[in-house]
Amino acid sequence: MTRVKYLIIGNSAGAIGAAEAIRQVDTQGALAIVSAEPYPAYSRVRISEALAKKLAAEDILFRPADFYETNNIQAFFGKKAERLDIEGHSVKLDDGSEIKWRKLLLATGGLPIVPPIEGGESTGVFTFTTYDDVTAIDKYLDKVKEAVVIGGGLIGVSASEALTRRGIRVSIVEMKDRVLNAVLDEEASALEEAAMSQAGIEIITGCTADEITSDKNNAVDGVRLGDGRAIPCQMVVIAIGVKPRTELVKDTGIEVNRGIVVDEKMATSAADVYACGDVAESYDFVYDQNRLTPIWPNAYTGGRVAGFNMAGETARYGGGTSMNTMKYFGVDIVSAGITVPPDGSYKTIINRGNGVYRKVIIKNGCVAGLLFTGDIEKSGIILGLMRDRVDVSDYADILVEEGFGLACLPDEIWKLRLATEAQL
Repeated sequence: MTRVKYLIIGNSAGAIGAAEAIRQVDTQGALAIVSAEPYPAYSRVRISEALAKKLAAEDILFRPADFYETNNIQAFFGKKAERLDIEGHSVKLDDGSEIKWRKLLLATGGLPIVPPIEGGESTGVFTFTTYDDVTAIDKYLDKVKEAVVIGGGLIGVSASEALTRRGIRVSIVEMKDRVLNAVLDEEASALEEAAMSQAGIEIITGCTADEITSDKNNAVDGVRLGDGRAIPCQMVVIAIGVKPRTELVKDTGIEVNRGIVVDEKMATSAADVYACGDVAESYDFVYDQNRLTPIWPNAYTGGRVAGFNMAGETARYGGGTSMNTMKYFGVDIVSAGITVPPDGSYKTIINRGNGVYRKVIIKNGCVAGLLFTGDIEKSGIILGLMRDRVDVSDYADILVEEGFGLACLPDEIWKLRLATEAQL
């Protein structure tokens, strides 16, 4: 049996943020990280780049490979936590070993959503959320000329771009009426779809994939759509999204809604247990309620807050929201918060022209969302105003102007923004 002061289950952004925060406060307390994957922490947002460029895991590491040794962290790579005993402060791993802990962080991330599609067990069907997915797809590509990607969200579009760059003809199937519908509005989606089509991708929206067909060897040979059409292919990537990986806390009494519910200290309903990242349901300052916000920066920040509190310092999570910076098929895009106002209580400000689209959403005087395509240089300023809940009522219209910058803001605001950025 291993005994530690701090145990972190998971090894991505939130886990690393927590470990770094713990070591800022406590350099000696026994700290362990358990990861089902066999690799040091890598950047999950770069797995599409790894597939496109055939990069090894070490090429996309989030921290140097010696991070664990340098920070005196006992790493259990390739080990899965299988049973959590809250009262006994212990976790059993899949190899039969047990770890006793004083403080625990659940940074277990998310699992890919795989719907019950007929033929889903055929050879040549993949998901796309881990580096193991990258290596499995890469090994199979010599059998593939055409691929179908099911799902037109962030994962599906990034997988489509990577496959296209590897010379594969891609068809993307999205059940809703446009790609990236959760993070873009209709106009920005249309810009992205145009770039995708120009790159040779067939985009099929408003349709479902009902069956994956296979040949006599059980290898994928096509996808049958809900409208009866058949698309020939030799590979299917299921990229519908992810769901919080909460199975470890089942029957433990820890409060779970869509994810593990946490407070401003990233503490769960169980004493000495914290959660962060994709598995946690934490405060969203735009919606003023706890929500799932499965993005990398929120996971890292939440992890740091958890780590400080685990080590005895007091830290509070000010809240995050959906924020995405992307460049798919050459189109620069930044989106955050609400991009499609749900009702008339929001003010929408738009400026478009010369291939540039700027949109800011205002609610009760504060920025509730933004969407920039083409020229995204000044979006960071608006993200700062949004994060800090600055009242922009008196100058909201200038936020989308072509010449907008810090100097356009009232003196007390831009000086504060400069000071804040200098501290980051």
